[in-house]
Amino acid sequence: MIGLIAATAAGRQAAAQLAEALAADDCRLYEGPVGDAVRAAFAECTQLVCFLATGATVRLLAPLLSADGSDKHTDPGVVCVDEARRFAVALVGGHEGGANALAVRVAAALDAQAVVTTATDATDVPGLDTLGLPVAGDLAAVSRALLDGEPVRLVGADRFPLPALPANVSADAPADAPTIVVGDEAAAAAGVPTLRLFPPSLVVGVGASKGAPAEEILELVRTALADAGLDVRSLHGLSSVDAKADEPGLLAAAAELGVPVRFFTADELAAVAVPNPSDAPLAAVGTPSVAEAAALLGAGATELLVPKRKSAPEGRAAMATVAVARRPVRGRLAIVGLGPGARDLLTGRARTELRRASVIVGLDQYVDQIRDLLRPGVRIEATGLGAEEERARSAVRLAQQGLAVALIGSGDAGVYAMASPALAEAGADIDVVGVPGVTAAMAAASLLGAPLGHDHVSISLSDLHTPWEVIERRVRAAAEADLVVTFYNPRSRARDWQLPKALSILAEHRDAPATPVGIARSVSRPDEWHKVTTLAALDPTEVDMFTVVTVGNTASREVAGRFVTPRGYRWQG
Repeated sequence: MIGLIAATAAGRQAAAQLAEALAADDCRLYEGPVGDAVRAAFAECTQLVCFLATGATVRLLAPLLSADGSDKHTDPGVVCVDEARRFAVALVGGHEGGANALAVRVAAALDAQAVVTTATDATDVPGLDTLGLPVAGDLAAVSRALLDGEPVRLVGADRFPLPALPANVSADAPADAPTIVVGDEAAAAAGVPTLRLFPPSLVVGVGASKGAPAEEILELVRTALADAGLDVRSLHGLSSVDAKADEPGLLAAAAELGVPVRFFTADELAAVAVPNPSDAPLAAVGTPSVAEAAALLGAGATELLVPKRKSAPEGRAAMATVAVARRPVRGRLAIVGLGPGARDLLTGRARTELRRASVIVGLDQYVDQIRDLLRPGVRIEATGLGAEEERARSAVRLAQQGLAVALIGSGDAGVYAMASPALAEAGADIDVVGVPGVTAAMAAASLLGAPLGHDHVSISLSDLHTPWEVIERRVRAAAEADLVVTFYNPRSRARDWQLPKALSILAEHRDAPATPVGIARSVSRPDEWHKVTTLAALDPTEVDMFTVVTVGNTASREVAGRFVTPRGYRWQG
């Protein structure tokens, strides 16, 4: 919950505006004396926005913060907004409490400027505590060395797809240099400032008798990991047989550990070769192994880190078994839609993924659009027009090497863009993240009016990969179905007859002089241009490959110079 604290009428008005803008979040305005409000919100909320002077906010917060900073992992993030709503200052908990990100959101909602003073953010270096991984160790010392340009040793970089790191971070740095350890097995030199990052790679297979207590399962999981030199913070999940899908103790143990449980059928488990099969689970649930087989299946591994071991409760028989396996390193492929070109139409999620990547793959002109958003040290693989399949294969290959890759495309990457060829190449051995973008059809429609107000279809007129006979059949089907049609790739120097042909097909089913047609070129870019005309009056020579053409249906019309397709609501009495 986000607590909102204000002392004046202007502050309360700004708080109400912010609460409306952050409608997806649970926001609460704390009333009453400001000191009491801050103390109550600090105790009850995960984040605070104080519409107060920074000095006043600091004085109110100071008694609530631990003197040694030990509560920085649990204290709420605090953002301070001035009375004139000019600045949103991340005051406390920039990374751990999410105050830096919240300051950016608050600034966007109030048309203010976010003020973030965290050193890593200010210098465009990835915050080691912002990678979404559990961390332990001397974060301050390692971050300081990283920022100062001192050699920083990186151990276990192949354990997790990291973002681009500064050039002073290297596996070849001296052993006595401040060290970043990725994973739970690698060691650092004694006495060296060390930060550990824990990728979620361990899967614990669990066998449990009916009624097995959660405490017994938890104790066994933690002991098995610790005895093997593994860290519970690297836990990815538990796995078991589906006969235990409603076992309370197992579900409670997973909830306590904060991980999911994956279940397999007895037949799936029985097909896995394990070192320690047993007759007991075979008789009980139909497979000679639960813990070992579930660990291997859940991790997609072929070897166990920890073979089956039983719990050891005092005074009674064991009711739980566990085994541990490690998931293979999985690269990360983010397929990012950049939108039509304007920076303000690039989504926040797309920005995040661009900065999360260590490698950017894309068309050279699209890379140039976002080059200033990339972190220093990011690797760029840019190619020219016509190399789409090559780019897709390259992006997948790099992700398969364990890297964090962003494959970029204009508009939405899934619409006539890079997602399709990339996913046709990608297997189950990498993680894929799709990031939607504003499509050309949507961006053009916003300029033209509301042409897509009812059922519509997009058709590419490029016959480079699709035979014209197929395209023509689709155009005829859309014409007969009375759909609004948006044409992508409508006309080029080498393809100048396809658009007139497609328009003539639509004209067979439309009143050409009355049917509105919208043309939009280079939408959201400096040379943007658009017009609304009719199917009869359209001049195809005004159209090129940077243009989308939208043709209305029989209900579409021009209203005050705008292209409108009525939604056709029929209100029920």
